[in-house]
Amino acid sequence: MSQVTDPASTEGHKLPVRTLVAASIGNAVEWFDWTIYATFAVYFSSQFFDRSNSTLALIGTTSTYALAFFFRPLGGVVLGRLADLRGRRFAMLVTILLMAGGSLVIAVLPTYSAVGWLAPILLLLARIAQGLSLGGEVSNASAYLAEIAPPNRRGRYSSFFYISTGVALLAASLLGLLLTSTLSRPDLESYGWRIAFVVGGVLGLVGLWLRRSLTETEQFEENVEKARATKNPLLRTLTHHPRSVLQLFGFTLLSTLCYYTFFSALTPYAVQFRDAPGSDVFLALSIGTVVFIVLQYPMGALADRFGRKPQMLVWSLAFAVLTVPLSLLITERPPLINLIIVFSVGLGLYAVFSSIAPAIMSEIFPTELRALGIGAWYNLTVAIFGGTAPLLIAAFSGAGQPQLFFWYVTGGAVIAFLIILTLPETKGRVLT
Repeated sequence: MSQVTDPASTEGHKLPVRTLVAASIGNAVEWFDWTIYATFAVYFSSQFFDRSNSTLALIGTTSTYALAFFFRPLGGVVLGRLADLRGRRFAMLVTILLMAGGSLVIAVLPTYSAVGWLAPILLLLARIAQGLSLGGEVSNASAYLAEIAPPNRRGRYSSFFYISTGVALLAASLLGLLLTSTLSRPDLESYGWRIAFVVGGVLGLVGLWLRRSLTETEQFEENVEKARATKNPLLRTLTHHPRSVLQLFGFTLLSTLCYYTFFSALTPYAVQFRDAPGSDVFLALSIGTVVFIVLQYPMGALADRFGRKPQMLVWSLAFAVLTVPLSLLITERPPLINLIIVFSVGLGLYAVFSSIAPAIMSEIFPTELRALGIGAWYNLTVAIFGGTAPLLIAAFSGAGQPQLFFWYVTGGAVIAFLIILTLPETKGRVLT
């Protein structure tokens, strides 16, 4: 599948920062928009559903969020195949256009009081477009970053992917803090939430402008005819690369549990079931997110030097051993220092893997199937395990057994560790 390159060939290399930012900004926009929807749902739910029952309105809004989640695998298949046939650059322009367009549409949508049930239908369509977009963005941007990188610097290049994610999550949280601290609740419900979506849409247009300057990867150009000649490509990933599909499933299972546990599920768990002050939880999460961002590039460089497999084994083993002990720090009314430790250690450990995730996903599939292979099986795994993480922790906590969720994550870590043992070491190898 690949061959080892000469380490000396990349000596004196200068990072193409503008290109890396342009390639990664789509991911930042995707996660910014995805996050502000969840953050501001409580304020705009009554704008798109009957306000006479606020609980049902919020359920309708969050259900729309959940439904869009399950369009991610379809987006991964359709836009991944598009990237394999038409090019990474073209597909990345489509994904960011869909996400930016979805945000701008939501920002100007008419309300339920103006158009009735047409309002939630239009909201759902906009969210479906964003779900499709996010499904294609991960695979296409991952493939692009991996393919433009010198083999001995692929970890460094891929680290920009989750640097953008962390920055976007932090920016969305800070925007939420700004708007909620400067506007009254009636103002937030009336027009304040629209400001957040306008910001997301504008960021998307900036990203679209930056991506127009990207050039197509040589790897794609050299393999495009092979991609076009491939029949039944999704089936081919299973019949010709079953080991790669299983390996992708294994480490994505733990990766998505890490992501949604620390960036999503732990916040309502700590506030609702452990009576933690919301301000403390968000401060701890913000500190943990900064740790996550800061560690991306060093971890990518470390993997370029010592290999992907040792780093992934450390990551999965650490979560197998530490998940339950970390959860015990979230006591009834936990002190701030406990929350800071939980989020900083958890997200710091997650950075050990996330920094090289685009590289390792790209290294296990051949070029003609790379975007489709990642898009289909990564997004399906995320939809199954990531989409259910907040629900499971709430269900276990409601039943008085919150520790079961953390044992569940531990089980995922053990599975990932065993599957990672089957991975070949791909450090410094040329993609084929």
